[in-house]
Amino acid sequence: MDTPILGEKSQFPTDEVIFCHIGKSKPLWLALFQYLDKERPGFTQEWRYYNDGKSWLMKVQQKKKTVFWLSILKGSFRTTFYIHERAMKIVQGSTISGELKEQFRTGKNFGRLRGVTVVYRNKKDVEFAKELIRIKLSIK
Repeated sequence: MDTPILGEKSQFPTDEVIFCHIGKSKPLWLALFQYLDKERPGFTQEWRYYNDGKSWLMKVQQKKKTVFWLSILKGSFRTTFYIHERAMKIVQGSTISGELKEQFRTGKNFGRLRGVTVVYRNKKDVEFAKELIRIKLSIK
């Protein structure tokens, strides 16, 4: 998997800094955040520098529930969703790609949570993220 960038604690990830790093993925970034602003207005976004990973990460939440984590890559960005394993049938029956379904099924467990990471390369990845948001919020 690609290594996150934005490792300088002193360089806050402004739009200018982000767009410089993600390059041609900027339209995907804009599409994702336009969706969040329009369809999920209760979501909050917070950038924080994490010393353990030596990188800036964005945490997107609805109230106190973390929906996903976002990191910046060279030429792209990624979101990671941690979804409870009891959502296995929902994830497997969803419209996300077979690769993402496989990642959920066989990936590393974090207690009863399983991670699914979307790396943004084309418009379908934004649609997969929307579906994962829906799934994440449907699990109580």
